[in-house]
Amino acid sequence: MTLDLPLIFALLMGAAILAYVVLDGYDLGVGMLMPAATDHEQDVMVASIGPFWDANETWLVLGVGILLIAFPAAHGYILGALYLPVAAMLAGLMLRGVAFELRVKALGWHAELWNWLFWFGSFLASFAQGYMLGRYLTAFQPGWGYALFSLLVGAALCGGYVLLGATWLILRTEGELQKKARAWTKWGLLWVALGVALVSLATPMVSELVRNKWFDFPRTLGLMVLPLATLAAWLWVWVSLGKSDWKPFAGAVAIYVLAFAGLAYSVFPYVVLGWLTIWDAAAHPSALKVTLFGVVLVLPFLIGYTVFAYRVFRGKAKAGLYGH
Repeated sequence: MTLDLPLIFALLMGAAILAYVVLDGYDLGVGMLMPAATDHEQDVMVASIGPFWDANETWLVLGVGILLIAFPAAHGYILGALYLPVAAMLAGLMLRGVAFELRVKALGWHAELWNWLFWFGSFLASFAQGYMLGRYLTAFQPGWGYALFSLLVGAALCGGYVLLGATWLILRTEGELQKKARAWTKWGLLWVALGVALVSLATPMVSELVRNKWFDFPRTLGLMVLPLATLAAWLWVWVSLGKSDWKPFAGAVAIYVLAFAGLAYSVFPYVVLGWLTIWDAAAHPSALKVTLFGVVLVLPFLIGYTVFAYRVFRGKAKAGLYGH
């Protein structure tokens, strides 16, 4: 049986991007929640993500690496069209990394400054990622309407990351901070509900390809399972607040997985909407075979290290590990 290598790499790239969005999404969300906490609570929040946040970004590197090697034609086009938001995202991630380290060493107003820069870096990276997704869904077409749609997606993604971050804090903290995290989760749920509703209404208006796939009845009747399951996950998070530490985070992750499934259905088999399919953009089969061998070799170590790190640093976070 001949392997469909472009399809395999598309699945691997999608899995890597989903892993990044969930794992780095919660620590970006924690960063955006920093201004709403006291100094002591900020130390606990940083401690809750400290052992993981840097490694979480590895999944972004893997996803972009697969795009570069497996789909070189699409890589050049996509990153060329998204040059400025990619630069903004990288600036946000770098600023966030610098602030994470220097806030520990700073005193007085300098510490407060680095905490605000940690928030700004988290917000900038999150918003840039959402904006890039919006531009991707509009097939990079020019115009104010498409730009406004991309801004909407950026704002919605920030809300989703805040929800992930708040539910992560419920899982990893206790006491007054955990109580605050429950309140933040409610705001995050409302933000996500509004964002998903607006983006779902706007997406068919800006993309004819997506519109045709969504409203191809009766073939797409089965697609109705996704919004219903998303609503169930949303209700799961709301109802479980105050009753469980892990269920809200699990529900938030489920919302992201379901949203990603809907996105994958909407764009497949294109890697550049309406222009390049995964087979059109794929590298030569010989290159794909060599790359697949490398991915199969490296991926178990990446997964194993992730599982190991989360197991070693499980439990409630305490201030001091990354504090003053």
